[in-house]
Amino acid sequence: MNKADSELGVYVHWPYCARICPYCDFNVFKNRKVDEKSWIDAFGKELEHWAEITGPRNLTSIYFGGGTPSLAPPDVINAVIEKCKALWGHSDNIEITLESNPTDVERDRFSKFHDAGVNRLSLGIQSLNDEALKFLGRDHTASEGMNALDVAQSTFANVSIDLIYALPEQTLDQWRNELQTAMGAGVGHLSLYQLTIEEGTAFAKAVKQGRWTPTASDNAADMFELTQQVTAAVGLPAYEISNHATPGQESKHNQIYWRYADYVGIGPGAHGRISVDGRKFASETIRYPAAYLSSVIERGNGTEEFYALSPEDELYERFAMGLRTNAGITLYADDIFYEDEERVVRLNSLVNDGYLANNCGRLTATDQGLRILDTIIFEVFR
Repeated sequence: MNKADSELGVYVHWPYCARICPYCDFNVFKNRKVDEKSWIDAFGKELEHWAEITGPRNLTSIYFGGGTPSLAPPDVINAVIEKCKALWGHSDNIEITLESNPTDVERDRFSKFHDAGVNRLSLGIQSLNDEALKFLGRDHTASEGMNALDVAQSTFANVSIDLIYALPEQTLDQWRNELQTAMGAGVGHLSLYQLTIEEGTAFAKAVKQGRWTPTASDNAADMFELTQQVTAAVGLPAYEISNHATPGQESKHNQIYWRYADYVGIGPGAHGRISVDGRKFASETIRYPAAYLSSVIERGNGTEEFYALSPEDELYERFAMGLRTNAGITLYADDIFYEDEERVVRLNSLVNDGYLANNCGRLTATDQGLRILDTIIFEVFR
C-alpha cells in the first residue's frame, strides 16, 4: 500500500475543565481564560511538525478530547480542522469528533461546533441517576443530560454517549433501567465504562480513607455480562470491550487505536503512535499548558518524548489493543510472538481453557475471557 493511502488519525487534547471529576486521572486543569490566538498558533505549528514526519497520509479521523474540548473557542476547533485538512489528504467521510459535557453553556455551542466542521459528538452524560451524578462530581442532572442529548441529535448525525456503571450500591436493575433509557433515546453509539479507582484521584483517596467501598468484582462482572446481553438484544453489540454501536456507527478514531494504526497526538500531555521506516514510534507532549505553549513557540513543537518502541513493546501493545475488540488480532507464522516458546505454551493453555479462541491465527477473547482480559494479557506476557 502506498504510504499516502495509509490511514492516519489526529488526537487533539484540550487540557481545561470547569471542574475536576473525582474519578479522572487524565491530564486536566481547572478552566481559565485562554488566549485563542496562542492556541491556534501552537496547534498549527505542532501539526506542521508532525506532517513533516508522517508525509502525505489519508486522514480518516480527528478527535478533540480532554479535558473538556467543548469549552474551547469554536474558532480554535475550526482552525485545527482546516489545518489538518490542508496538511494531509483526507477521506470524503472523515470523522471529526468532539467530546462535550451536557451543560447549558455547551449545549448552546453545539451548532457553532457543527459549523466549525465537527460531525460527531461524544456526550459525557455518565449517569441517568441524579444521586449517582452527584457522587461522580458531575455538574448536570439526569434531565439536563437527556435534554442535551436531544439538542445534540438534532444538530449532529452521529452522536455517542458515555455512561459509567458498577458504582457503589448500584444494582443490576438500576443499571438495566439506565441502559434501556439510553438506548430508547435512539443513539447509535454507547461507550460504557466500569468505574475504576485510579491512583492520584480524589476517589482513590476516599477509598483509602474508608469513606466508601468499590463494587465487588463479582457484582461488576455480573453488570458487564448484563451490559453485553441488553445492548446486543437491541442491535447495539459490543465491537470493543467498552464500546457498542449499530452497524456503521463504530468510532473510526477508536478503531485506529485498537487496530494499532498511526495517530498524531497534539496538545498538553497528548500521546501518539507513528510508523517511520517500518518502526513504530511513541510520542508524548509536555503536560503543563504554559510550558507546552512556550515549547511550541521556541522549538516549533511541544514534544517531550519521541522514541522507537522495541519489537517486544510493539507486540505487547498490538496484542493488548487488538484483544479488546471482536475482530481480535492476527498472529502470522513468522510473528515474533512465537519466538518465546513459554509464551506460546501459556497462550495455548488460555485457548484450551476457553478464555481465548484461535481461528487459523486470528486470536480473539471469548465472552469468558473478556471478563478478565487484563489478567489474560498479564499472563501471556509475564
